[in-house]
Amino acid sequence: FGKLNDYRAAQGLSQEVDGLPADAGSPSFDGTTTVPAFHLTTVCVEQMTPAWDESRRDVNRHNPDAKTGPMDGFVYSAAKYAQDENARGSSHVYADSLGIRAMGYFTEREMPYYYFMATQFATSDRFFGTILSRTPPNRIANFAATPLGVVNSIPTGTTFQHDTIFSLLENAGISWKVYQSQGTYLGWFQPFYVNHKDHIASMDDYYADLKNGTLPQVVYIEPNTVTNEHTETNNQLGAAHMADLINALMQSSAWSSSVFFLSYDHGGQYDHVPPQETVNPDSISPTLGPNDRKDDYSRTGFRVPLVVISPFTKKSYVSHLVMDQTAVLKFIETRFGLPTLSARDAIQPDLTPEFFDLVNIPNATPPTPPVQPTNAPCYYTKLP
Repeated sequence: FGKLNDYRAAQGLSQEVDGLPADAGSPSFDGTTTVPAFHLTTVCVEQMTPAWDESRRDVNRHNPDAKTGPMDGFVYSAAKYAQDENARGSSHVYADSLGIRAMGYFTEREMPYYYFMATQFATSDRFFGTILSRTPPNRIANFAATPLGVVNSIPTGTTFQHDTIFSLLENAGISWKVYQSQGTYLGWFQPFYVNHKDHIASMDDYYADLKNGTLPQVVYIEPNTVTNEHTETNNQLGAAHMADLINALMQSSAWSSSVFFLSYDHGGQYDHVPPQETVNPDSISPTLGPNDRKDDYSRTGFRVPLVVISPFTKKSYVSHLVMDQTAVLKFIETRFGLPTLSARDAIQPDLTPEFFDLVNIPNATPPTPPVQPTNAPCYYTKLP
């Protein structure tokens, strides 16, 4: 959504999104030039790395141990990752060994469905990932409001007995399900997971529950590796899959009482807004390896996209309130009178007055979004 202001302007709306600056750029790998932001043609981009060390290098290339910085390391990190992968003989030979891909962006040309939904409903330009690292600690934190010491990957054989939003819901008698097609991160939480496998369902079950009016009160959807819009996958296919999920909700009997929060992990792409200072979730320190940069969980991750889709969502609203992804947990906890899980979700703002108009119900009649195309070029051998 770095170019969302252009789209909003075409709709006669305010251009208040803190998006991509006109002069956006990042120092080149060798530090001699600046790599400007550019519009991608391909919707398939080679992998980057949002890992613990590299994320800190993104914030401050020359002093990654600092808590903040000029956000000048994205191209360097993407280049170093590609060069290291090529050197170790990765099955994918990286064409972009200079990290230029970190500065690429999409617009409504590639993602008309998302640009429409973010403008019809609500978005935020201060919505941050929970943890300044890659997917595993963030996904654990998005269940438990704490990464439970995870830094990058979860060691094989690890299990967590910590409460999650799902155990709180279960204890309160609130119905819930996780819809997935390739497994769920809830599997790391034992014995809760094995004792509640009847709450783990397929994507087909999601559509069936919508059709039959049996959608639980709280659901979590985990897409597969083809439809998760990871950098090396076809992003339009992922967007089309998400459009199917959201459109099915809008056309169902559940729409009148639902809210759908759409968000992501960070993938190593450029941003100009640094992570925000926050609280450590609990007393569990990161389990750092000998070569990991020494740090804690006292700042958020990078900004990530957010679309808040509901009959009650304020139309065309842009939130500037700083929050991280555990704000969604706080929203569920507030809605159902549940306790908080950690110090992190406890300090999140109340999303109800921020995003919703419960009196006028602005989107009671769901809109008709554009069809999300899937025919854009998909290649890795060149840029853009």
